[in-house]
Amino acid sequence: MARRSYDSSARQEAARLTRARILETARSILVEGGYPALSITALAQAANVSPQTIYNSIGGKAEVLKACYDVTLAGDDEPVPMNERPEFQAMLHTPSAVVFIERYAAWCRTVFDRVAGIIGAVSAPGVGDAGAQAFAETIEAERRLGTTRAMGRLMEVHGLREGLPLERAVDVAWTLNSPEVYDRLVRRCGWSPAEYERWLAQQLEAALV
Repeated sequence: MARRSYDSSARQEAARLTRARILETARSILVEGGYPALSITALAQAANVSPQTIYNSIGGKAEVLKACYDVTLAGDDEPVPMNERPEFQAMLHTPSAVVFIERYAAWCRTVFDRVAGIIGAVSAPGVGDAGAQAFAETIEAERRLGTTRAMGRLMEVHGLREGLPLERAVDVAWTLNSPEVYDRLVRRCGWSPAEYERWLAQQLEAALV
């Protein structure tokens, strides 16, 4: 029985490492070659696995894209929701609204530093298949949910500007923290991520509190 347990653990670890290699390879393909370059055949060749291994481990191209994004966003493959991670939790326990917003801006910067390359690959001109569209809609919905949680916490603990309803605060934050704004300022205008973070904190503070 102990031998069987050992074999099972070894197989699980091998499968985890294979999955991680596939996703890291997929990220490289996306960032370097763009979304059209990502195919199961190309990914299998680059990761030195069979296409069936990819299908068994992760799924098709749409599932690979989302899994690659999720792991890159989190920084690891642990099944811990983003709102339960230490960086997000630290933002929720702050002495003032200003500190809350500063930590929130730092959180947004961290997120985009990680995933900007993937988002850019999928949202580039000429990329318009159903998988890319579904991915964009999914991550926008997830970002809206995360923004709602953060603004709800800000209102609950520190309050919002007088007369500003929560839904409007979410609208404002969701717009300011969009990947399009990050891309425009950092990639197109040449701002540093630190400059983006300071600007975002200033704009959120002025608009919300």
